[in-house]
Amino acid sequence: MRFRVLGHLSADIDGRMLPLGPHKQQLVLAMLLCHPNAPVSVDMLTEAVWEDEPPRTARKNLQMYVSALRKLLAEAGEADRLVHRPGGYILRLAETDLDSLRLRAMARAGREAAASGDFEAAVRLLQQARELWAGPPLPELRGSLPVQAEADRLISRYLAVCEDWAEAALGLGHAHEVVEAVGDLVEQHPMRERLRAAQMTALHRSGRRAEALGAFDGLRQHLSRELGLSPSPALEALYRSILAEGTTGAGFPFGTGPARRSESSQSGRPALLPPDTADFIGREDQVRELREALAGGSAAVVAVGPAGAGKTALAIHVAHRLRDEFPGGQIFVRLREDSGKPRSLASLTAELWSSAGLAESRPGDPEQAAALWRAWLVGRKVLLVLDDAPDETCVRLLLPGSGPGSAVVTARSQLAGLAPVLRVEVPPYSMAEALDMLGRVIGPGRVRADQAAAERIATACGMLPLAVRAAGLKLAVLRHLPLGEYAARLDDPTTALDELSAGDTAVRRHVADQWQHLDTSVRSALLRLGPLPALFTLDEAATALGCEKRQTLRTVERLIEMGVVALPAGEIAASDALYAVSHLTRLYANEMAAQSAIGAAVVAAVPPDA
Repeated sequence: MRFRVLGHLSADIDGRMLPLGPHKQQLVLAMLLCHPNAPVSVDMLTEAVWEDEPPRTARKNLQMYVSALRKLLAEAGEADRLVHRPGGYILRLAETDLDSLRLRAMARAGREAAASGDFEAAVRLLQQARELWAGPPLPELRGSLPVQAEADRLISRYLAVCEDWAEAALGLGHAHEVVEAVGDLVEQHPMRERLRAAQMTALHRSGRRAEALGAFDGLRQHLSRELGLSPSPALEALYRSILAEGTTGAGFPFGTGPARRSESSQSGRPALLPPDTADFIGREDQVRELREALAGGSAAVVAVGPAGAGKTALAIHVAHRLRDEFPGGQIFVRLREDSGKPRSLASLTAELWSSAGLAESRPGDPEQAAALWRAWLVGRKVLLVLDDAPDETCVRLLLPGSGPGSAVVTARSQLAGLAPVLRVEVPPYSMAEALDMLGRVIGPGRVRADQAAAERIATACGMLPLAVRAAGLKLAVLRHLPLGEYAARLDDPTTALDELSAGDTAVRRHVADQWQHLDTSVRSALLRLGPLPALFTLDEAATALGCEKRQTLRTVERLIEMGVVALPAGEIAASDALYAVSHLTRLYANEMAAQSAIGAAVVAAVPPDA
């Protein structure tokens, strides 16, 4: 049995088309197919079918439509695919059962092939994904606003596939084919700048420079007329490159596909950044401070903050906005493995030499490779993003001693021995920012419906972006769960970390990795400070640590350097300051303390001669 939503809604068994029933039943089926293998709540189905005016019999009618759909599935012996769970109805489908799932799978495979440099496989897979398109999704059902929103989401996914295909095809030199393929799409979606960039690049490489410049001018006029905006700096840079008759391989400014990687290495301008966070929120002061420092020529800026504060997202967000300031390119590299263990110098230099297109000439000795890497950087205005630095040494080994380039370093600790650098503190969210993040994940209406509970959730997350996002993702899946009930779960410090988990976003893993790499003395201090109030004084810390005030001050300042205790606000005498252990670290430390107490009690209960 196969279903289709990329075009008119349809289903068939071995090629025989099935009757899908009345209009409202088709709306129910469409919503289930737009959320395959995920629960769709009764509220979502009700809104899709009746919007704001459901009848008193809405729930009974939905049950009738679901029953009819089960009978339809029963013709293929698949009635058990449509099941009811606490979160709603789930239609269980394999990739081969639904065209949108096949498109997603082929697109993922195509992007993986592109990332590995296999352009031919990427083009083939992405073309197969494009061929699944049979026109705008669900045109006969777009009178329902929720279905229309799902259809628009499918259109965006298809356009991203087309953009990936165009970049991969340009990487193989198929400029003429790209010109023919994207022309109609650009007319239909004139504000897709990545698509417009592919068109401009393809036209220029096909010897149609005037048309490439005209395509940019058309977008500029459209944006000015419709929105009062200008094209992005990245697209303007491509326009200037074409206008100046720059090399045809330079300046493809969008995406991270093979065309971009190939052109970057050929032109000597690496541009290897992860995608910007689509729903980046707030941080105006930090963004401004980072941009001003880097654009002003600072050699290095360190973004510091507790685990889960969003340091990496901030660094990537700023780096994307400074693309034109660094004509030598931009390179992102993680300084830790997924386990949290610092990466070896050999691993780091191998990645950096490859990013710069120099892999074949890299020396075997890691120290020599690092020295030559620093020499390569000296004459280039490159922006390095060094993510999650474990210490000062690894950063020093990768930064040039002089030159026009800059670096953004993210770190949990202050990297006190690294100088001269500007440090930008990345604090937890404000309440308004936390609620904005939560609303973007679960829907602003759900937050407004119980703002008091939403604020309790944000507070229980310590206002940290990672934790707030994890809470939102969990609530987005458990759409039946009242915010107040989830807030009550988070109020229990013994289970809060377990509740902050959804899919591959697990707060506990991040905090556990940090804890594992702290010194034993730091862990011991945190175990004693954890039970203190959220804000504590130096005297309270001295009592908890069991040492005199001067030694306590040295310990607290050491914890500040390690990034597990927050800096006091403003300049203030140590005796008057209020200190705070990072919220997630405090939760984890208290768990560890409880486990140690239980272990000690068990040992004490065992007779000496046992």
